[in-house]
Amino acid sequence: MDEDDLFSLTISLGNTVGNSDDVKSLLPLLLERLVRGSDLDESIVLGKLVREGWRSWPTVEQEAISGYLTAVWRSLLTKYPPRIGSFRDAADFLGVIDELAESVAPFLSLWEGTSGPEADRHLADLVVGWVSGSHLPDAVLTWLHCDSTRNRLYGAFELHHDTPWADDFARAYDYLA
Repeated sequence: MDEDDLFSLTISLGNTVGNSDDVKSLLPLLLERLVRGSDLDESIVLGKLVREGWRSWPTVEQEAISGYLTAVWRSLLTKYPPRIGSFRDAADFLGVIDELAESVAPFLSLWEGTSGPEADRHLADLVVGWVSGSHLPDAVLTWLHCDSTRNRLYGAFELHHDTPWADDFARAYDYLA
């Protein structure tokens, strides 16, 4: 399918073109394209799931969607710069998840369990983005202001004090003071 046609289809799919069965049948292609290219908008594609009531789908289908989201999140946190296909960064991903999932808490827990400078740099970016005006879900803001999150930034600064991005950790740490 031509890239332009696929983008146009995602916008109209389930609205003026097709029905719920069509959304489900094209979903594997759309989800693959979200991570392999940047031609689709993740909020449009994943918004289709919300509109179609994916939480009422058969358990196996719900688990497939949840597994996909978890895999994308893990991949995003372990790469820096952050872009994974259409998913630009942690803030964008968490914003979409806030509308799609019952809670962002499992994704924040995964973040807490993900070590390495990439995950820490994402955290610093998230804080700096929030201070600069990026909208974050309330649950994410609460998590950011936990002592453990702030301590993680301090630890990242200590561990990577000799890197070009060490100041990002310090700045994010200070913003959460």
